[in-house]
Formats: sequence, C-alpha cells, structure tokens
Amino acid sequence: MTALVTLAAAGPSPLWYATRAGGTVALVLLTATVALGIAVGGRYEPQRIARFEVSALHRNLSVLTLVFLALHIVTALLDTFVHLGWLATVVPFVSSYRPLWLGLGTVAFDLLLAVALTSAVRLRLGQRRWKAVHWLAYAAWPVALFHAAGTGTDTRLPQQLALYFACLAVVVGAVWWRLYRAGPGRVAARLWAGVTAAAVPVVLVAFMNSGPLQPGWAHRAGGTAPVATVAGQPAPVPAEDGGGSE
Repeated sequence: MTALVTLAAAGPSPLWYATRAGGTVALVLLTATVALGIAVGGRYEPQRIARFEVSALHRNLSVLTLVFLALHIVTALLDTFVHLGWLATVVPFVSSYRPLWLGLGTVAFDLLLAVALTSAVRLRLGQRRWKAVHWLAYAAWPVALFHAAGTGTDTRLPQQLALYFACLAVVVGAVWWRLYRAGPGRVAARLWAGVTAAAVPVVLVAFMNSGPLQPGWAHRAGGTAPVATVAGQPAPVPAEDGGGSE
C-alpha cells in the first residue's frame, strides 16, 4: 500500500497538467491575437463589424493570453517535478532543465510583457514608439511556438501536432491575406513578410522531424528531471520527461 501511495505521488501532479493546459491555451489565444492583428491591421475596414469592436476583441484576446500565460508560469513554478526558480521566468536560458527551449518561452513572455507595459502608457509613449514595441508581439509568436514544440511533453501526440500546425496555418494565412489586399508601396516590407511566412513552416517541420519527433529528444533537449524511485525501481514519470516513450 505504501508503494502504491508513493507511486501516485511520484506520477504527474495536477499542477503538471495545469501547466500543460495553460501553455496550450495561451498559445491558441496568442495565435488568435496575432492573426487578428495581422489580418485587420493597416487601413483595412471590416464590412460587417465596426473597427472599434475589432480593436476591443484584439485587446481582450491579448489580456486573456497574459492570464493563461501567467497560469502556465505559476503552475510550472509550483510543481515540484522540476525546480525552475523565479529567475528563469524573466531571464532566458538560465534554467538547468532544457535551458534553450524553456529560455525561448521566457523570451516570448518578456516580449509580451514589454508590449503590455508599453500599452498601459501608450499615450505618454507616443504612437510611433508604442507601435515599434507592439511589433514585438508578432516576434513572440514563433518563439512561443518553438518553445512549445521543443519543451512540450505532448509534442508527439497527433492532437498536439495538429494544434501546432493549425496555429501555424492561421497565422501564415493571415499574413498572406494581408499581403493579398495590400496596396502599392512598401515592397521591401511585403517581401520580408512573405519570405518569413514561407520560411517558418519549413523551419518548424525540419525541426520537428529532426528533434521532438525522434526518440531520445527529452535527453537531447538539455536535461531531464530526476526520476523518483519506489522500492529501488524507477517510478512512472510523465512521458518525454525521462520515462514513458523515452
């Protein structure tokens, strides 16, 4: 009986599941926020909805993204399976556990935090400066996507793969829609956007095929959590984190 209780304690905790769920929802909301900002940005005037309603939806999605991102971070810190430390939430690449992939998540969080803070003082900052910082949200999206694919414990699941590529399709589709309806001028900017939109899927597929979809990725990603033992034998741990399919 004691061994069974210890096994249950050594397995995935509710915080571990909450971390995964919070991160997944945050990625979906960030995708929706970025895609909406791209698709209806510039001089585009929606036909069936007022522009201020689009702006309100964009703003609310941004707030929800930060809420679920905060849930993702706090539950990861509280979970004792991996001891991350508060420093890793704001300083990239300092974690001993998967430093590169967790560091990308920190970079995405820092970029989104900069956008949120400057939006709070938008009037004092000025439109041009605020807009320059606001572009960081677009940079945060691919960084967050690679963070999820590189460090996520569900990456191999068909449902999770479908989610990642659905997010990719939504944002890339928004970029091409924006380019399609763009008027003359700013050729260099449109060319850069088109090349980036075409390159991200190629890079992601190449990375997935050579990294997370290959056996042993949990170890090659840069560290695994300690494995608990029961009666001298390794206890079950979350898949891709030192046990399970690895």
